[in-house]
Amino acid sequence: MHLLIPAAGRGQRMGSDRNKLLLPLLGKPLLAWTLLEAEASTEIKWIGIVGQSFDFPDFKGIIEDLNLITPIHFIEGGNTRQESVFNGLQALPEEARYVLIHDGARCLVTRELFDRCSEALNKNRAVIAGVPVKDTIKVVDEKGYITDTPDRSQMWAAQTPQGFEVELLKWCHRQGQVLGWQVTDDAALLERCQFPVKIVEGEETNLKLTTRVDLAIAQFILEQRQDPH
Repeated sequence: MHLLIPAAGRGQRMGSDRNKLLLPLLGKPLLAWTLLEAEASTEIKWIGIVGQSFDFPDFKGIIEDLNLITPIHFIEGGNTRQESVFNGLQALPEEARYVLIHDGARCLVTRELFDRCSEALNKNRAVIAGVPVKDTIKVVDEKGYITDTPDRSQMWAAQTPQGFEVELLKWCHRQGQVLGWQVTDDAALLERCQFPVKIVEGEETNLKLTTRVDLAIAQFILEQRQDPH
């Protein structure tokens, strides 16, 4: 299995002036926690980090400190996540049949979730991790008034990893470029192209770290994993 990690995000909402994946969490940069779980996966054999070239020296330093065995490649990203993933797809080796896309900001992912999504690709052309929505969701208009309350039983919160047949995802990205689609995740491209996408049970702890509060929650989760008592 091949893994692409979009890692070009900045840290403004974290109050940082650098890539948030370089921020420390229990003594390691955020990116390091994702890489350690990918390394421990029984399925992942190749990792591509898609980012901005000025961050690559720091990324390389993280990898050297971790002494990883899995081959890791650096790929120049674009101006958006969508462009960065497209660049990553072009950099995959020719033999790559399947790919997982995992946002670097979700550094609490586990090796089990990587493997679960990889295994689901044996029966599906496209999968995404997700969890059932617990809250009641309201649809609100531009003036701030509620217009609808969707059925919560059919709603899931999307996560990453998201896994795809490589050629299928490339085709959908090209369609998106031709038609000018702007999407926030790769599954949305397949939805617009009317390809089915299978949900894989995600993890409640697989949070996207965006603010300082998220960092505090992530620290608590990691401390519990390391010392459950």
